[in-house]
Amino acid sequence: MKRIPPLRRRRSDYLTEQQRRISAAKLFRGGVSQAAVARELGVSRQAASRWHDLWKAGGKTALAGAGRTGRKPRLSGSDLCRLEAILLAGAPAQGYETDLWTLKRIAQVIRREFRVTYHAGHVWKVLGQLGWSCQRPERRARERNDQATQRWVRYRWPRIKKRLAKPRHY
Repeated sequence: MKRIPPLRRRRSDYLTEQQRRISAAKLFRGGVSQAAVARELGVSRQAASRWHDLWKAGGKTALAGAGRTGRKPRLSGSDLCRLEAILLAGAPAQGYETDLWTLKRIAQVIRREFRVTYHAGHVWKVLGQLGWSCQRPERRARERNDQATQRWVRYRWPRIKKRLAKPRHY
């Protein structure tokens, strides 16, 4: 597995959205149209219209936002850090014969270490929060000798391959 930038929403993302809505309130107060606000802040016209209705009903405080949305995560931030340390230690450290992490194995580790049950398919989302992506092992023999292969292709293969048949003239 390889680390990539995390895709999860951070607290700063919510603050940025809140700042955008507050900026919209300032623009509405200044008499800017909903369409201009949408263009200025890079949001849809529907969002600007919704914000305008909220602003008219409750002012700037109505646009403050509700904060976090959705269900609370079952693994805390410290649990995710601990899981990442477990994954970095390798699968053999958890009793597996090979060093290959599969979704099923990771789900078993989460169940054993954190007493949280995830479907193997949902483990993708957890790995996404950690900034991990899928990496497939290379399909080639360890004993492979690239220099010998190149030498064979360059010298031996031209002697063995069939020569092109001469074109027949009818």
